Amino acid sequence: MECNPAMNYTKKELINSPAGSHWHKICIKNHHGIVVPLFSLHSVSSCGIGEFHDLIPMISWCEDIGFDTIQLLPLNDSWTDSSPYNAISAFALNPVYLSISKLPNVKDSEFAHLRNNITSKRIDYKTVRNKKMTFLKGYYAREKNNNSDDYNNFIEKHRHWLEPYALFSANKTPPSPVSLKTYECEVDFHIFIQYHCFQQLKYIKGFATSHKIILKGDIPILINKDSADVWSLQSLFNATYSAGAPPDMYNAEGQKWGFPIYNWTERESDCCKWWKDRLAVASNFYHIYRLDHIVGFFRIWAIPEGKTSKEGFFIPEDHNVWIEYGKKILTMMLESCSMLPIGEDLGMVPQEIRRCLQNLGIPGTKVMRWERRWHEGEDFIPLGEYMPISMTTVSTHDSRTLTLWWRDCPEEAERYASAKGWKCHPKISQKQHYEIIKDSHNTSSLFHINPLNEYLAMIPEFVHDSPDEERINTPGTISHENWSYRFIPSVEEISSNDELKSLMRKLIS
Repeated sequence: MECNPAMNYTKKELINSPAGSHWHKICIKNHHGIVVPLFSLHSVSSCGIGEFHDLIPMISWCEDIGFDTIQLLPLNDSWTDSSPYNAISAFALNPVYLSISKLPNVKDSEFAHLRNNITSKRIDYKTVRNKKMTFLKGYYAREKNNNSDDYNNFIEKHRHWLEPYALFSANKTPPSPVSLKTYECEVDFHIFIQYHCFQQLKYIKGFATSHKIILKGDIPILINKDSADVWSLQSLFNATYSAGAPPDMYNAEGQKWGFPIYNWTERESDCCKWWKDRLAVASNFYHIYRLDHIVGFFRIWAIPEGKTSKEGFFIPEDHNVWIEYGKKILTMMLESCSMLPIGEDLGMVPQEIRRCLQNLGIPGTKVMRWERRWHEGEDFIPLGEYMPISMTTVSTHDSRTLTLWWRDCPEEAERYASAKGWKCHPKISQKQHYEIIKDSHNTSSLFHINPLNEYLAMIPEFVHDSPDEERINTPGTISHENWSYRFIPSVEEISSNDELKSLMRKLIS
């Protein structure tokens, strides 16, 4: 990718940072992209949910419109849990995303029945997974003896996480295997499926690389208590505490996530190895990655078992060691991996932590509606004053969409409209929506990446009449609506719509 001379004023600063080698690889220029929850896609080939190969036309579309980055939500196996952040493995991919049509020796007539629920507005994870796993069980029974040297090499290279995952998954499978032979078969099945997941997503990265498109993964900081990792490596985790967040201006009760914290103090070398292995596997699929809750590497809110969020405390407790504590961990991650992390540093983050991330050369995240002078009248920070080492976005998978924010936060919308010289009506206009999206691509950040549904909203028939239907997740709630969002248009309809193409190109022209 060719560098943009207009951004050279940051080059020396970035190249000399600990993340310098990663910046060399991706090039210091403006990067424009989309966030795609893979589960939300659907195509003529996919079976009930977005699949790995549905990304191929999206990559070609991005190349066509001049965008160069596709950000994904986590793709790890979460069993029947719809949340991609509640994985049962930090390594294994979710079989629900396998492109059935691209498996070797599969005929279209064999899986046509799996497509019959693709038109539903929301994704029924349990039904989709059960149907696909039933098909894959039959496929495995037929193809299990056709393994190649590549398959055996895959097992040998990834044995450290693959076998514990397969054993854990076999034990979770209802009903439990009734004999040693069927148990061994169940274990081998999960290994077999991971091989095909690995092959498909690795192919997608290769296709993206050949088309100069950056794939950005998403690596959650924490892992499910009920996971293969916690089960097989218990000493790395401290399950007597639950990670969460302290009370703040948005949540007076704080948050309790239920994830165990790491034993960094007692098992530092083992925790480091686990993270190095995790990043090494992820680098097969991604060029860069979102590092979820990056502030947690500096200090994590730990809630004792049986206590409320308010009764938690930070580990380490001494705030004087936070910077060196987090810097040491993140430097290890930078030195052990070829991917550049982009930190999710939203919320109440101490300024000294943000300065540390800047010094490390790790971009933070700028959600435009929250970039304000909170202690100086709450005015919006001018777009040209964003730190270049950052990513700008108008919303996230956890926030209200732009349309919902405008409707539900009228005082903030009024303030934003006033700064732009606009009249503020209860419903955002198409022109205002477009202009804010365009603004997000013209900040001084080096990365400009928005959720795909924010772009689809530029074509009214591509989004639901009720903007509430466009929300991907509402944190702190348990609802079928969370993580089940499906785009109205298919991949084919998105990539072939000339009006959308024209609007997308103008955003960055």
